Amino acid sequence: MILLDTCTLLWLAIEPTRLSGAAREAIVGAGEDAFVSAFSAWEIAWKHRNGGLRLDLEPERWFPLALEIHALRELPLSGAIALRMAALPQIHRDPADRFLIATAQEHRLCLVTPDPLIRQYPDLITVW
Repeated sequence: MILLDTCTLLWLAIEPTRLSGAAREAIVGAGEDAFVSAFSAWEIAWKHRNGGLRLDLEPERWFPLALEIHALRELPLSGAIALRMAALPQIHRDPADRFLIATAQEHRLCLVTPDPLIRQYPDLITVW
């Protein structure tokens, strides 16, 4: 069971050659147990609206279509995830990444991420 971080989702959908071999294997091997956080929808929409991300479709159409095409399931945010996020060590200051870390920990998922700071968190399994 895996959770894709936001850049992994974007690369899977837009630039799959940027994925590592281990990331590709994890995604294919997870089958129906590949997840994306609802927070990634916010991060994609935010970056798109602020000019930092170009998409062929508006985020409201792009995000659900990307999940459908790649057979990914969305995990909602919860109070438990928010509390876990706030309690994380200050290794990474990006709130989006901290929400993804907390989501992976809360659901005991392997986080697929190229981010070396994320991989420093205790009690977190990652692959890249």
